[in-house]
Amino acid sequence: MSRPISASQHRLITGSVMLASIMQALDNTIANVALPHIQGSLSATEDQMTWVLTSYIIAAAIMTPLSGWLAGRFGRKRIFLFSIMGFTISSAFCGLAQSLSQMVVGRLLQGLCGAALIPMSQAVLLDINPPQRHAQAMALWVMGVTIGPILGPALGGWLTEQYNWRWVFYINVPFGILSYLGIRGFLRETDKVIGGFDWMGFLTLSLAVGSLQLLLDRGPLRDWFGSVEIRFYACVALLSFYLFVVHVVTTARVPFVRPALFADSNFLTGNIFIFIVGVVLFATLALLPPLLQNELGYPVVLTGVVTAPRGVGTLVAMFVVGRVITRVDARLIIASGFVLTSLSLYDMSYFFLQMTQTQIIWSGLIQGLGTGLVYVPLAAISFATLPGVFRNEGTAIFSLIRNIGSSLGISTVEALLTHHQQVLHERLAAEVTPYHQGWHALSYVQLHSVSGLAALNHEVTHQAAMLAYNNDFWLMMWLSLLAVPLTMLLKRPPTKPVEGQAHVVME
Repeated sequence: MSRPISASQHRLITGSVMLASIMQALDNTIANVALPHIQGSLSATEDQMTWVLTSYIIAAAIMTPLSGWLAGRFGRKRIFLFSIMGFTISSAFCGLAQSLSQMVVGRLLQGLCGAALIPMSQAVLLDINPPQRHAQAMALWVMGVTIGPILGPALGGWLTEQYNWRWVFYINVPFGILSYLGIRGFLRETDKVIGGFDWMGFLTLSLAVGSLQLLLDRGPLRDWFGSVEIRFYACVALLSFYLFVVHVVTTARVPFVRPALFADSNFLTGNIFIFIVGVVLFATLALLPPLLQNELGYPVVLTGVVTAPRGVGTLVAMFVVGRVITRVDARLIIASGFVLTSLSLYDMSYFFLQMTQTQIIWSGLIQGLGTGLVYVPLAAISFATLPGVFRNEGTAIFSLIRNIGSSLGISTVEALLTHHQQVLHERLAAEVTPYHQGWHALSYVQLHSVSGLAALNHEVTHQAAMLAYNNDFWLMMWLSLLAVPLTMLLKRPPTKPVEGQAHVVME
């Protein structure tokens, strides 16, 4: 990919890969809102419906690390086109599904085909831009990765209310076609790497990642480690990962994941940070919609409106980083982003049931700004010193670590939320006595009737839930703060391109 491309080709390639990124990132959250409608339409139980999400997550988790090897073996353009075509067709299949089994198969195919879209789009943008423009390129990439999940619930809710749940999947079709045509017409094929395939490495890593995702996804439904099923997943995940590490280090001649990747300190540290970003960003996105809808009574569309400024903050951060990255130490920008994120989470830890929409909007705006200040330079600096021959593999691992962080973060905060709700409900209920100083405030409740006691329990439940959400936000605030000193582990990127980091120059 050393031949020059024109400025118009550069823009068309960028637009095409961005469409693919947004399409895949959007699909991570857009279907969640429609699940109750899908459940009714397909006559499925709540437990059965979890497989609509689980099948997608497991397939994407297993396929993500494989996408790097496939791009090297068969060519990045060919894998990109196959992934877009498969994702688009499987999206249409999900929209046409008439039974639960058809829906699960469609979601499985979506996960398998869509897994490569995010890492391949990152690799393409890094390749077609010179090193001095990597920050600006990663700003665009981050926009697709983060804006999609933020807008997904609102868009999914609007499509479901105005049309029906099938349009949540049909919406991918036109974007998929446009992205396919753009990449097919303007993106050039990469050189292919001829070599064997490490089946042992792939199978053990796939078992480890798949079992971990099943553990995290099924844990809340099965009482975590009180269930034999969850303990089985944990044992398989630990044993498979152990075998994977032993195999890669001792016996593999051409390992599935090359250890040389992690010899680069920036890439290694960058993966630690992207794990933290995955936890904080996606856990917050998972907590906010149910908080606003269940506790504050917001409809789906209003929930999307008040959370949309988070995306605005990310957009502002993109423009800021793109203009200052060459003059300001990237580590300082990342540290500032974590500080802003922690400030927003501190504000969210004081949310209350009577709060105004302004508090939600401002905290989201600040957190979006902080996330953008972290994510954009991090996506660039993590690959600044990594040789170009590792790019396909590196972007796949980068996306995998982010996805694992998001899954672990969501499962952890939801488990803590459930536990804290139960504990806090018990503590608050114990304080509701005629001798408490706030007893007079309950004079409007007929406490000697069944309906009055139910109303009182309802209020205690709401207050306990709000405090439980506060505790989760407080925990993520400390996680963001603890990440600040770790920025010193990153090295400043070199002023000259690293050997092997080829890029397509423009005429």
